[in-house]
Amino acid sequence: MENLPKILESKSKIRFQDCDPLNHLNNSKYLDYLINAREDQLITHYDLDIFETAKTTGTTWVVGSHQISYIRPAFVMETVTIDSQLLQFSKRHLLVEIRMWNEAKTELKAVLWSSFIHFNILKGKAHEHNDKYINLFENAVLPITETNFDERIKSLRLATVS
Repeated sequence: MENLPKILESKSKIRFQDCDPLNHLNNSKYLDYLINAREDQLITHYDLDIFETAKTTGTTWVVGSHQISYIRPAFVMETVTIDSQLLQFSKRHLLVEIRMWNEAKTELKAVLWSSFIHFNILKGKAHEHNDKYINLFENAVLPITETNFDERIKSLRLATVS
């Protein structure tokens, strides 16, 4: 399981029905695009289908919290690049960063930190990751130097200033 990609990437087109009257992606829809991209990336790159896993094992991941920063608008019919990485993990927790860029990745549009709790659906409570998941996370994690969300946003903004 070594040599797994640590930053997963995909593209998406911003759709009309998800935009406001100014043709900007609606704030609430950023979450949909970012989380949907991450789910698809997990299947493509790690062969991890969280919905199939929930059906077969009775465990899944639920959102503990989201922190999002809207940096630049995404526009109707624009193709965006969405990349993501696992920042941290523990026995029951994951912290994932998901970034939305313009297609060429020269303009950062939004950053999301999502905290996920591993959850046993049948017992209705948090559940420890098994060895298979811990092994995956050990090979996929890509920590960052920033210790909080605001610090991270500041760092990303400075890095993308032209």
